[in-house]
Amino acid sequence: MEIKTIAIGCDHAGFPYKEAITAFLRERGIEVLDFGAFSAESADYPDFVHPVAEAVEQGLAARGIVMCGSGNGVAMTANKHQGIRAALCWKEEVAQLARSHNNANVLAIPVRFVPEAEALAMVRVFLETEFEGGRHARRVDKIALDQG
Repeated sequence: MEIKTIAIGCDHAGFPYKEAITAFLRERGIEVLDFGAFSAESADYPDFVHPVAEAVEQGLAARGIVMCGSGNGVAMTANKHQGIRAALCWKEEVAQLARSHNNANVLAIPVRFVPEAEALAMVRVFLETEFEGGRHARRVDKIALDQG
């Protein structure tokens, strides 16, 4: 699957990585829906993560990337959305498994715990890895709560 559009959002801690990741994506011809933060000034991550999750749920973006200091807050916020499977990843192999086994559609990055180069490597593998389906599809299908 060719990725054409990515939604991205972060708090103040994630701002420097967001800028680097946005440049990385644009260099590869990927459109970026940037929901902020737009500076390193203190900001509340839910204000930027909810729009990322909504863009992915609505099909405006193929996948999303969210960042904060620990990655936990952004992952928790994104996962409040029924159609989101946000994975908190701290190394390339975890990001690859989040895609191939869990069909994660949002990558959550803990910027205070991974070097920028590792974050970029995780983004690359998150975009390149396809969901394996098979036995994993059965499990992924059980993640969402029944809305009926």
